[in-house]
Amino acid sequence: MNVLVVGGAGYIGSHCVRQLQAAGHRALVLDNLVYGHRAAIAEDVPFFNEDLGNRAAVTKILTEEKIDVVMHFAAYAYVGESVTEPLKYYENNTGNTIQLLLAMQDAGVTKFVFSSTCATYGEPDTLPMVEDLPQAPINPYGQTKLQVEAVLKDLAAVDKMSSAVFRYFNAAGAAEDGSIGEHHDPETHLIPLAIDAATGKRPALKIFGTDYPTPDGTCLRDYVHVDDLSRAHIAVFEQLENPGTFAHYNLGTGKPTSVREILDAVEKVTGMPVPAEEAPRRAGDPPSLYADNTKARTELGWEPKYLDIESTIATAWKWHQSHPDGYPE
Repeated sequence: MNVLVVGGAGYIGSHCVRQLQAAGHRALVLDNLVYGHRAAIAEDVPFFNEDLGNRAAVTKILTEEKIDVVMHFAAYAYVGESVTEPLKYYENNTGNTIQLLLAMQDAGVTKFVFSSTCATYGEPDTLPMVEDLPQAPINPYGQTKLQVEAVLKDLAAVDKMSSAVFRYFNAAGAAEDGSIGEHHDPETHLIPLAIDAATGKRPALKIFGTDYPTPDGTCLRDYVHVDDLSRAHIAVFEQLENPGTFAHYNLGTGKPTSVREILDAVEKVTGMPVPAEEAPRRAGDPPSLYADNTKARTELGWEPKYLDIESTIATAWKWHQSHPDGYPE
């Protein structure tokens, strides 16, 4: 199929492009390169430097390239920034996504795969987290994702679009060959921060909170490999053939890992100590977040390949070794 990957020059999007190609699909990328990297996309992949909110331009691409499926990864995703600059997030994550959906409607494209987040659940009352938990986001980032989910559900109800929503936990890792990986500015994800601290690129890592009700006192999170995430997006294509589909899945390994366990694993993989210092808890950090992935495994036949956190970190380390400064700018 012809698949337009919106935000395809970003971290998860670029890995999804690779997995689409491996599965025999034709991947095309639309990205405005605000956060994405042109070097993350191979030269043989059709690339459109465009904004998802440009309805006329996107409609033209969808029509001329005979797109069958749109995958959407082009959200702003800094939780803290969403609190201080909410309008930026509502404009892009919600408003521009609606423009994208209108362009799809104009072009007659009815299959949509949406990158959502476990942040739509807010602070869960029960663990592991299942798909029918109440959704009560505690920040604008999560709220914008939930708003798009509501739009997609309404479109499905009147057979206007078939969509799949994936609520990610903590995306991690890099391509096995080290050719593409994680490069954010600023970087906020724990594993690359820990690697940078180990190699001396950053000062000592701060451990925010060591008195949580967890086995070692630090937060527990569910780290799912970026290639495993990508494979799930392709596995849902068959379901999208049914008009009016609204499918939603949690994507995680189901195995929580603590901050201290991440640091220990980084030390083991790199052979270098990770300098760290304890710091107070951050407001809004739940003690534990991890997925029940039964639905994705049962309905999609999806099985995460990377269940050992060291194997995930090993791919991130390989990327870091071959690209110590990330992508060339």
